[in-house]
Amino acid sequence: MAMPKVLKVHGLDLSYFTGKLEGYLRGKQIPYELIEMDTGDFKRCGKATGVAQMPQVEWQNGQWLSDTTLIIEFLEQLKPETSVMPQNPTLRFVAQLLEDFGDEWLWRPALYYRWAHTQDARLMSHRLAEGMMRDVPLPFFMRRWAILNRQRFHFLWLDGVRKSTAKRVEAHYLETLDALEAVLKKQPFILGQRPTLADYGLYGGMYRHFFCDPTPARIMRNRAPAVHEWVARLWNTTLVDYDNTPFPTLLPNEITPLLKIVCTEFLPYMQANEEAIANERSKFEFTSKGIQFKLPTQRYRAWRFQRLRTRYQVLDTSSQHEINTCFPELGTALNKPVTSPIQARIADLPITTPSTMTSRTW
Repeated sequence: MAMPKVLKVHGLDLSYFTGKLEGYLRGKQIPYELIEMDTGDFKRCGKATGVAQMPQVEWQNGQWLSDTTLIIEFLEQLKPETSVMPQNPTLRFVAQLLEDFGDEWLWRPALYYRWAHTQDARLMSHRLAEGMMRDVPLPFFMRRWAILNRQRFHFLWLDGVRKSTAKRVEAHYLETLDALEAVLKKQPFILGQRPTLADYGLYGGMYRHFFCDPTPARIMRNRAPAVHEWVARLWNTTLVDYDNTPFPTLLPNEITPLLKIVCTEFLPYMQANEEAIANERSKFEFTSKGIQFKLPTQRYRAWRFQRLRTRYQVLDTSSQHEINTCFPELGTALNKPVTSPIQARIADLPITTPSTMTSRTW
């Protein structure tokens, strides 16, 4: 299938997942045009793909791509040169695991810092009122009030952020930042000397939220200067420059603290969400270092978790042994067979299938 001359990426330049996709497209040197969404374009894209989300990629001849994870997988197949996928099965799995972690775990602290802190919320509500809501026929102060209250309701209150949990949500960012700093002060990228999917998977939140929003950006500059430098480096990275740099073949020792967070926080969280859905519950409880969260279930996250388990279970025995030797919690969490695949409703998970780009897969 031929690549369009220029991809039309519908999104926002302050969006978590738009930033993730833009970083990857820049690295692959795939030309694209960022079409800044307003509410009308958001609805038009949702009508075309069946999902109200960003970014959405307008491909060609009325075809669309949706979901950054599957878009990247598709583009890796279409343009395999300058790949971001490690060749070693163990490293490839870890890169995919860290993409899931970046997408589904860092989302909460990223949105928390943006909307719970006055300075950040004031700035971002102003930008969204001028940008995303520019086509809404209301006075500016009403657009700003509406977006501020909507975002706080959806991304704080409905996502389990309370006085009792706020400090723990902050700690999720700080602990991840410290773990990344330990890696990136030793090497330029997450898994070694060249960028991989692990970098782009963690990039969405680290760039568009933690690097750009005032409060977490100040923390990053002071607490984790190597992470701050990595964010800028990845935005300016051209993958072809690393063609002669071999992919890593061994997990760096420095990545241990980061994978400990994945094992002790992220995987139990994903497992609790999946179990609640399997038992037809709309909410679930999750405890993070003694702090209890009450959260709505997410069918998309359950789908991601089941896909991750399947990927682990099809690894060869030596790769599984290598992972389990270093991180036995991974094998414990991922060995359970996927006996009842989660079917995401169309409102939760409409993915435009890369191979056809006209049908959907779950």
